[in-house]
Amino acid sequence: MVLIEDTRQQNGKHDLKHRKFEELGVQVVRCSLPFGDYAIAPQISIDTKRNMEEIAQNLTIDHDRFRRECERAKEAECLLYILIETEWDIYSVEDVHKWQNPRSPLSTKAITGAKLEKIMQTMERRYNVRFCFCRPDKSAEFIIKILSGEI
Repeated sequence: MVLIEDTRQQNGKHDLKHRKFEELGVQVVRCSLPFGDYAIAPQISIDTKRNMEEIAQNLTIDHDRFRRECERAKEAECLLYILIETEWDIYSVEDVHKWQNPRSPLSTKAITGAKLEKIMQTMERRYNVRFCFCRPDKSAEFIIKILSGEI
């Protein structure tokens, strides 16, 4: 379990609680809370990506950082959604193979849609991450649907 402790809690004044949390296997993360001193970490989190190029970079150049973020979500038992805003006709990971990387004419090392699809499928299997796709003008509604359990 991950517990959020408000940053207004004074350091050193709650050591007894912190030791007990540690004994119980509870991870404490300090973060500003709008009210209260302790809260449970979210069970659902959404990371938005502005386009296919951003997620391609996350899954290639920034792969280690992105993977660590996915691992942390899994360890916290948090379902992490990656919401990719795109103008392409991509509605699921299975559609990603249709994507044409705009960098392809510039570099032979540019990732293809087919390769990106395989990486996403692996990330979903290993880290319980969900990749979702929508048009930019629909992302607010999509986020609400995810958080309300409609998706």
